[in-house]
Amino acid sequence: MFSLSEENYLKAIFHLENAYKSGVSTNALAEEMQTKASSVTDMIKRLSDKELVKYKKYQGVKLSEKGRAAAIEVIRKHRLWEVFLVDKLGFNWDEVHEVAEQLEHIKSEKLTNELDKFLEFPKRDPHGDPIPDAEGNFSVANRALLADLNKGDTGICVGVKDSSVEFLQYLDKNKISLGKEMKVLEKEDFDQSMLIKMGDNTLRISNQISTNLFIKTV
Repeated sequence: MFSLSEENYLKAIFHLENAYKSGVSTNALAEEMQTKASSVTDMIKRLSDKELVKYKKYQGVKLSEKGRAAAIEVIRKHRLWEVFLVDKLGFNWDEVHEVAEQLEHIKSEKLTNELDKFLEFPKRDPHGDPIPDAEGNFSVANRALLADLNKGDTGICVGVKDSSVEFLQYLDKNKISLGKEMKVLEKEDFDQSMLIKMGDNTLRISNQISTNLFIKTV
């Protein structure tokens, strides 16, 4: 049994490991958790004592197999609750993250499995992120960033890299949602901004936007 704080750290390390292959630095983890480096150091020692992480000085921290399994379980609950909130309670996709942050710490494995069954075993959450199954397996995502497409390419929006409230509200304002087909009409060499076509509408988007949208090419 792990504390809420410990679970939050495990989840943060899991997400940061993709960017820090050799190990997540104390400073990176402190920034992610919005806390002091000294607090991170204390938590890493706690997690290490429980054999949830492996830490080497100057190399950073990595999840152990036990820690990775615990992190994936929290992520599984978080993403299932997001699906429930959107599909069953009518929340908008920009409203669910903070609520799911609270619900993800419920300890009942039976509740999680019954929720998964009730939702008919969804593969992805409302933001397009894969939901691990009961064994901790993720479905493989065949996707690229919109920024990687070239003029004339077409793709379907399948996920967001940035799930902040501000970004999701920007997407809603511009009628960009999962399942929308996008065609690149122009791509500027200077700043990599794009003119995209969605149905009958065209929209110019910045590189900051295109690097935060996942696309499945068609």
